[in-house]
Amino acid sequence: MHVDDGIIIAPSILASDFSRLADEVSAIDRAGADWIHLDVMDGHFVPNLTFGPPVIKALRHVTDRTFDAHLMVSNPDALLDSYAKAGAEIITVHAEACPHLDRTLSRIRELGCRAGVSLNPHSPADVLAHVLDRLDLILVMTVNPGFGGQSFIGAMAEKIATIRQMTAGRDIVIEVDGGITAETAPLVAAAGARALVAGSAVFKGDGEAAYRANIDAIRTAAAAAR
Repeated sequence: MHVDDGIIIAPSILASDFSRLADEVSAIDRAGADWIHLDVMDGHFVPNLTFGPPVIKALRHVTDRTFDAHLMVSNPDALLDSYAKAGAEIITVHAEACPHLDRTLSRIRELGCRAGVSLNPHSPADVLAHVLDRLDLILVMTVNPGFGGQSFIGAMAEKIATIRQMTAGRDIVIEVDGGITAETAPLVAAAGARALVAGSAVFKGDGEAAYRANIDAIRTAAAAAR
């Protein structure tokens, strides 16, 4: 895993040109992405519908970067095996969608993947208190999930700081997703986030050189605030 200054940049391919998806993934790989963030949406848990295991499997040969799958779906337990087989290395489920969260996280680890939990903006951090031993990653949504290009919700910085205190001394990565730009990156990094998902802010411009400049700007801004 390529990490600079402790900050992990995870471009979301939701913001890429889907007509040339493999080329876009290859371009962000060369441009310095650490992880590839895969926003899986089912049209039920969230309004939008994106892609599933066949697309992820088809992209797996394009890059050796970590595949960071964020399952915004209503029935994650039924899908875990298929995403692991497709090549996802981190599988993040929503606490709001998992009635048996401890069991779900245990299953993700049994599949050989790192286990993550995501919290929607309204969900309090203490939902995580009794599953910390099962977690490798906590994803704080800094927008309401379902669509790219939304504005950052500033109140989430306080939640990130609370989670940093909760996870002190544990090997758990705090990730953020939603409205992350070079301007908002310092806010979340200062609060304790280490992995930053960015879609529109990475894929603006045309091609590898622009993507590299965008990734570098976000990484530099975040690293300076840690």
